[in-house]
Amino acid sequence: MEKVYKTMQRTGACSIAIGIIILVIGLTVGVMSIICGGILLRRKSDITF
Repeated sequence: MEKVYKTMQRTGACSIAIGIIILVIGLTVGVMSIICGGILLRRKSDITF
């Protein structure tokens, strides 16, 4: 039985770690997208097609 509890503990810790990593990456990508969008809006008069 103890082996099952240790496996569950490791799996839970791994899931929490992966969740935190995904959250940080998501926030980083979101902030970068907002910054790039702002730069494009600021320079939209320079864009010609």
